[in-house]
Amino acid sequence: MAPATTFRHPFADTLRTFRMPSGKSGRFYSLPALAKQLPGVRRLPVSLRIVLESVLRHCDGERVLSSHVTQLANWKPRAARTEEIPFTVARVVLQDFTGVPLLADLAAMRSTAARLGHDPKKIEPLVPVDLVVDHSVMVDYYGKKNALDLNMKLEFQRNRERYQFMKWGMQAFDTFGVVPPGFGIVHQVNLEYLARGVHLKGGLYYPDTLVGTDSHTTMINGIGVVGWGVGGIEAEAAMLGQPVYLLTPDVVGFEFTGRLREGVTATDLVLTVTEVLRRHKVVGKFVEFFGEGTASLSLPDRATIGNMAPEYGATMGFFPVDDKTLDYFRGTGRSKAEIEAFEAYFRAQGLFGVPGAAGAQIKAGEIEYSQVITLDLGTVAPSLAGPKRPQDRIELGRVAGQFESLFSKPNADNGFNQPAELLHTRYQVRYQDHPEVKTPADPATPPLAAPRYVIEMVANKPTLSSSHTRGENPRSVPGKGFSIGHGDVLIAAITSCTNTSNPSVLLAAGLLAKKAVEAGLKVQPHIKTSLAPGSRIVTEYLTETGLLPYLEKLGFALAGYGCTTCIGNAGDLAPEINEAITGHDLVCAAVLSGNRNFEARIHPNLKANFLASPPLVVAYAIAGTVLRDLMTEPVGQGKGGKAVYLGDIWPSSDEIHALMKHAMKGRAYRDNYAQVRTDPGKLWERISGASGNTYDWPTSTYIAEPPFFDGFSLEAAASAGPVAIRGARVMALFGDSITTDHISPAGSIKENSPAGRWLREHGVLPPDFNSYGSRRGNHEVMMRGTFANVRIKNLMLPPLADGSREEGGMTLHQPSGDKLPIYDAAMRYQAEGVPTVIFAGEEYGTGSSRDWAAKGTQLLGIKAVIARSFERIHRSNLVGMGVLPLQFKPGDSWESLGLRGDESVEVVPHPDLMPQSDARLVVVRADGTSTELTVTLRIDTPVEVSHYRAGGILPYVLRQLLGA
Repeated sequence: MAPATTFRHPFADTLRTFRMPSGKSGRFYSLPALAKQLPGVRRLPVSLRIVLESVLRHCDGERVLSSHVTQLANWKPRAARTEEIPFTVARVVLQDFTGVPLLADLAAMRSTAARLGHDPKKIEPLVPVDLVVDHSVMVDYYGKKNALDLNMKLEFQRNRERYQFMKWGMQAFDTFGVVPPGFGIVHQVNLEYLARGVHLKGGLYYPDTLVGTDSHTTMINGIGVVGWGVGGIEAEAAMLGQPVYLLTPDVVGFEFTGRLREGVTATDLVLTVTEVLRRHKVVGKFVEFFGEGTASLSLPDRATIGNMAPEYGATMGFFPVDDKTLDYFRGTGRSKAEIEAFEAYFRAQGLFGVPGAAGAQIKAGEIEYSQVITLDLGTVAPSLAGPKRPQDRIELGRVAGQFESLFSKPNADNGFNQPAELLHTRYQVRYQDHPEVKTPADPATPPLAAPRYVIEMVANKPTLSSSHTRGENPRSVPGKGFSIGHGDVLIAAITSCTNTSNPSVLLAAGLLAKKAVEAGLKVQPHIKTSLAPGSRIVTEYLTETGLLPYLEKLGFALAGYGCTTCIGNAGDLAPEINEAITGHDLVCAAVLSGNRNFEARIHPNLKANFLASPPLVVAYAIAGTVLRDLMTEPVGQGKGGKAVYLGDIWPSSDEIHALMKHAMKGRAYRDNYAQVRTDPGKLWERISGASGNTYDWPTSTYIAEPPFFDGFSLEAAASAGPVAIRGARVMALFGDSITTDHISPAGSIKENSPAGRWLREHGVLPPDFNSYGSRRGNHEVMMRGTFANVRIKNLMLPPLADGSREEGGMTLHQPSGDKLPIYDAAMRYQAEGVPTVIFAGEEYGTGSSRDWAAKGTQLLGIKAVIARSFERIHRSNLVGMGVLPLQFKPGDSWESLGLRGDESVEVVPHPDLMPQSDARLVVVRADGTSTELTVTLRIDTPVEVSHYRAGGILPYVLRQLLGA
């Protein structure tokens, strides 16, 4: 709502009243009224108009100026993007891996305020904050009906301290809520439960908007809500009342025409859209969908497309509000009054309907976009994406041929660098005999299940490994053997917010499973199959339609309500299978209904990972290999040895639509989410949390007071700002596409790593290390884990004998040349008073919105990152932690400079730290020669300058809150 000050709002006459069919009325800031003063509003894309409403409503003459309103209202579709928008959101959503460190920062702010004699309650979120616990469940047990119960018990045992801390937060902060484990994935819970449509506060109506600490927050764009993923640092500022600042974006209009063909799924569509938009380079842009074809898409289909905005690179993939949005709100149990206000508000704003579609308030051609892309839905074909990137779409009929082609291609060509003649070689695997172990009621370690802990992973979140406790497939028969080879599917998972929120593809998977079972098809027992829906509602309608038993017969038993395989929580394979893969260097596959398939993300030993629709996941599990062309070859042999083809078991659209009514029952949604407060589950109720306004910080290896406010003073140094970096040493030379998981891994903690050694020194045994992701509330672990990913390649290290590069977070200390873990080298440099910098290639910081990638960088004493380009969120997070991001000019790179890593470096920014100004980079080589060139300072906005001068966004915000 508008800030309550004596400030005279320069657009006060835009405060109007709208009426609802029931006779009720509401006050709102009217964009049509603003358009009478600023006619450019009528040309704006819908997504920008919603942002403009926030700017208009929060115009206070201080943080949000009248010039901000005018600038955005006069947005030009093609212009230099130098103006920043202060966007104040209505709420914030968190997942638990990012939410716990954020809560730790808030608790540290309160502790700091109390030490300075201020009321700690001044640190209070000013907007609703919801944390959904979805990242912690692992698929230890699978393929059995009690897998869900067993996996949840293990989850609570491993994460007790973290959950206790969350419970403290629930009682300490008035606007902080938690959706406990077992309810679903944050983005589906957001769609089904948290999203409001419009808010009412202080008699004023305004649209739902948000930021979230997960990159796939954009799923909410499917219901017309403006929102995207940010780092935890930005999210903290947003919840404490600070605007989220962004450069005015380009808005790409994406027009769908036609209709999807029979047999084509929403997954096929989103993989096609991802491929198209990656080709058009939409990084940092809004994408807004319009046209008759867009209006034909169901709401879940739209949410699926919005979800993958990070994969196609956009800030958002936005769908305007229309009748299908209202139908979804009705079907998910929203109240009649809420839906009435939602529709009336958007009609009053002139924003109801998909632009260019029949009945829309905005007609075709009235909006000016920066660029328009058109896709005929009728051209979309059944597809998968992979084997290494989500934008690499392959039509179903070409998957086998593509795998065969990539098998012998070099790694540089996205291949697997294997001898072609080995493609069809198979190897025998024999399960060893293991004594039967009875499952305890509350197992500490899962017998006859996947081992608990992780070797490592590359792209996002934790996986498991064979480094602890021997495991085996619960459906295997000890002593029996089988063969595996290249292209074999070893993990098949119906998982992820992207697809399990979409009833059409879940019902399709169930129908395909039913037909497959009836035809006599089976899944080989060594293939790890799992079903992990995004919410409990999925289980309800799969049960009600009678489809769940058929999925279970094929091994797709309910394993958990959470991210699971999609984020790498797949659990491990049987040790015998791992040994066969590594011993014979096999290129085996995972097929999942997820959104990311980067190398080693799903499992460290599975080199080929394919994204597919849920029914295709089931089909590939039955086929057992990606080397079979499912368009022309049998999926498998059924009853009597009869060949069964995909067309024999693929469900028709009529069969799917006949069951859709079971998926949209409002009462079921209301009853389910009422349990968040009334019946969160016995495991959650047993968790006891501390009380009080400040946290006591008991000794813990999971939660510790972060050091970001050490030495904090209410008086920031007047001269704080650009201090030249002189005499810096190079910590690392990296190539392209260094992800936030390379920088701050979420996977396992190796026993001999700096973090592992610290945990051992503090009495934690390796079986209890858990993962980096689960320990993000403890900076001692996280700073030691920075750049500790086992797949990262520091190109300072000389090539190995075969020309390959050493993997792991190591560096060469200078000038000694000692080879050390990056953490150990950083501590030595800090003791010597030597600053450090990092050089990198393109897309530095791509992947998840992981604030610890920036926090860890800062704590290691790294003062600047010089790269060819940055991913949006990580660049912002670096600035927010007081680390300078610097970008090479086109044509320049650390390779063109001939860097070896033994140089010393000087960085001199512009004295005024002007956004995107030039900075001087001087490299002095070991022989005394030097090179100087100009780089671009990637502090992009004036407010980022203020954050950097203040030592980072956290001290900046704390000073404001305490009235300094």
